[in-house]
Amino acid sequence: MAAQPDACKTLDPRVLRRDFPIFTRTVHEKPLIYLDNAATSQRPQVVIDAITDYYRRYNANVHRAVHTLSHEASVAYEEAHKKAARFVNARSWREIVFTRNATEAINLVAYAWGLYNLQPGDEVLVTIMEHHSNLVPWQMLRELKKIQLTFLDVTDEGRLNLAELPKLLTRRTKLVGIIYASNVLGTINPVGEIIEEAKRVGAVTVIDAAQAAPHIPIDVQALNCDFLAVSGHKMLGPTGIGFLYGRRELLEAMHPFLHGGDMISTVTTESVTFNDLPWKFEAGTPNIAGGIGLGAAIEYLAALGLENVYAHEQKLLEYALDKLLQIDGLEIYGPKDIQDRLAVISFNLQGVHPHDVAGILDEAGIAIRSGHHCAQPLMKRLGMDNTARASFYIYNSEDDVDALVDALKTAQKLFT
Repeated sequence: MAAQPDACKTLDPRVLRRDFPIFTRTVHEKPLIYLDNAATSQRPQVVIDAITDYYRRYNANVHRAVHTLSHEASVAYEEAHKKAARFVNARSWREIVFTRNATEAINLVAYAWGLYNLQPGDEVLVTIMEHHSNLVPWQMLRELKKIQLTFLDVTDEGRLNLAELPKLLTRRTKLVGIIYASNVLGTINPVGEIIEEAKRVGAVTVIDAAQAAPHIPIDVQALNCDFLAVSGHKMLGPTGIGFLYGRRELLEAMHPFLHGGDMISTVTTESVTFNDLPWKFEAGTPNIAGGIGLGAAIEYLAALGLENVYAHEQKLLEYALDKLLQIDGLEIYGPKDIQDRLAVISFNLQGVHPHDVAGILDEAGIAIRSGHHCAQPLMKRLGMDNTARASFYIYNSEDDVDALVDALKTAQKLFT
């Protein structure tokens, strides 16, 4: 269950928008209304400044020299790991491995843990609502290792069918992969409960927190998960940076994902020993600027308070659902209440293709997503191929919802 706000301060999106330079621009001569946050968020000036400051003042490679610039870059990059560790309450910053994104983080687990630990006949359990990032890597291992892939279904409402879980968890289940919050339905899953059940059969747990991390507090120690993947670009950070939290004892025992520079301790013509965590999994020159930018994004969110972020979005979600449900011919997918739900709304407008909806909204300066949202098995389960999707964040307001509703009514008139 998502954390509930405790005497939280009210976020004012009109004030917060001033921190984001992109909102000074127009689209088709209309003020930009950005409702595609589940795909990627916008960046505040402090994140942009952190990146440019690195390039302007202390651009150098990390861990490779004793000169001042390299020392400053190395310290800043290491500090970013520490900020990420505090963000998810890891026991140690050495349990934080920087990756390009959550996709790469999950692939790291699949190939550095799964390839060496899964055997033919072993089972990997995932949910039908997984993003392809937490599905395709296990399908690849199914081909390579002859494992079995099983799926936990959803109810017609769009919540996980937990009644099926005891039947699916067996002594052959070696890994359970769970999306923390659906990028299609907004559903926040009871990952703590599922992790507890997975531990009863000795399964390793992998949590895809790409959608959850920007919106709700996460505590990996309280969850007791083994791995957790996060994308920086969905939480105000740069693209091309994310991180994997991994339980230290597991990371220590795993083989590296990539091989080459900086991930080694010693190399001879005959053998190699590997570097300390987390550098063991960060081969080559990393995305230094991205890591530093992610650290700045984490500090920005921490100053706002994730409880306050979630509370703001809950109010906005309630308002948006109420307004959208009044539009005749508009079907919303997923839970219709705001309990344990993010401000992500997938919908279809009867008689209008989602791409056409998105095009009309773009003419009004409104950015939404249309398509299958990298969740085709879930789409098939719910009986559709594509949807339109509006997703909200800290800089969105009720005025944005009103503009969305007006533009949808315009699309309805044009196509029906």
